[in-house]
Amino acid sequence: MRDNRFLEPGKDNGVLGWAIRQLALWLIAGFGVYLLFAGRGLFLPRLDETNPRPHPAAAAGDAAPALVSHSLMLRADRDGHIYAEVEINGTPIRMAFDTGASFVSLTQTDAERAGVASGLDYTLPIATGNGKAFGAPVTLRELRIGELDLNDVRAVVMPDLAVSLLGQSFLSRLKSYQMQDGVMTLTWQ
Repeated sequence: MRDNRFLEPGKDNGVLGWAIRQLALWLIAGFGVYLLFAGRGLFLPRLDETNPRPHPAAAAGDAAPALVSHSLMLRADRDGHIYAEVEINGTPIRMAFDTGASFVSLTQTDAERAGVASGLDYTLPIATGNGKAFGAPVTLRELRIGELDLNDVRAVVMPDLAVSLLGQSFLSRLKSYQMQDGVMTLTWQ
């Protein structure tokens, strides 16, 4: 029978020499496997580089305009709420963001200033933090915050509201909104 000193511990170098040989063998084998699978891009051309795919708009021959996103960042006030100077139908109104409110909600005074307080019908039931209330549904011709301009925004006039609110009927028309570290970021197309 042959003496295989490389794979079995021998008497000359002991177990330490054998362990070092085994480690070297496994490192070489592992590197070979790595080159075979993970490193194969080193030896084979990548298909996406040799045959680039045309952009779908270019393939159709159309020059599609790129969609541009806009954003607006608003800092929380000392009370922790986010406020914005909003123009409703051209009238400046200070409003607070309320992500839990279903609608843009206007105080009676702000609705009068914006010209939407005539002929109000307070029949829309609204669940509030203080219980059930009734509001008057209205449509705002224009709602503007800086460069953000929306038309025909559903809203409600609430007679006992302390401050006008920007709720989901506004927020849902944005591409996204997020609140982080006291800053609300609004993003739209």
